[in-house]
Amino acid sequence: MKKRNGCLAVIATLGVLWPALALGATGPKIPRAADGHPDLNGVWQVLNTANYDIEPHGPRAAMAMRPGPVMPLPAKEVLSLGAVGAVPAGTGIVVGGEIPYTPEAKAKRDENRADWLNRDPEIKCYLPGVPRANYMALPFQIFQSGPAMLMAYEYAGSVRNILFKDPGPAPVDSWMGQSVGRWDGDTLVITVTGQSDSTWFDRAGNHHSADMVVVERWHLTDPDHLTYEAEITDPNTFTRPWKMSMTLYRRVGEDARLQQFKCVEFVEEMMYGKLRKGPAN
Repeated sequence: MKKRNGCLAVIATLGVLWPALALGATGPKIPRAADGHPDLNGVWQVLNTANYDIEPHGPRAAMAMRPGPVMPLPAKEVLSLGAVGAVPAGTGIVVGGEIPYTPEAKAKRDENRADWLNRDPEIKCYLPGVPRANYMALPFQIFQSGPAMLMAYEYAGSVRNILFKDPGPAPVDSWMGQSVGRWDGDTLVITVTGQSDSTWFDRAGNHHSADMVVVERWHLTDPDHLTYEAEITDPNTFTRPWKMSMTLYRRVGEDARLQQFKCVEFVEEMMYGKLRKGPAN
């Protein structure tokens, strides 16, 4: 009986330890490229509501509101959308919860939010910039091969070429900026500069200046999960550097591919239809 109890104890111990042994001493085994770095190839997507508002927020009737007889109402342009035009709740991705705006920049954020329908660059199909491109509702794909890396986004067909040799300051500001990468152990670190100040962080009017510097950290925690962190530095807009953090999920089904959402043609009527000799009603 004593021997049997000892065997049962060993079996029970192995049952507890086996998951850890299967994962290895340093955690789950991650796929690696030929050069030994983590293999980030694949289609990735978030499962959050950060594109609505990167700060913690409750549900609300619409992004753009107007005064009502008793309480605020959705703007006329979105009123007929009902629940489709509403904003779902979200825990936010800002570390600490609140963006450290200067008083002037926070006032501009509030103005942006009130005039969201006219100001949000996403509505006009402008390129989303970084980091917003990474947490929009549509997926993106990472192409990694040795010293070369490309990130292609379904939204508006936008792309980023990750440079592993720093060419110096970006020659001009652009929607997606200039991305310079390096490996810090198993973490891919990308510094993004030279972005246009016309991009926003989300639909809630959160903004930045053209002097913003974004330092991204991409860390593969297991084959299908990426921890993404971005540190934002912009003294013209914020009182101190701040961070956002979230998880990216690898698409693994047959639909793990990018579709086309080149939305320029979808907004031409909205933006320029009024210039036609006979505008549509």
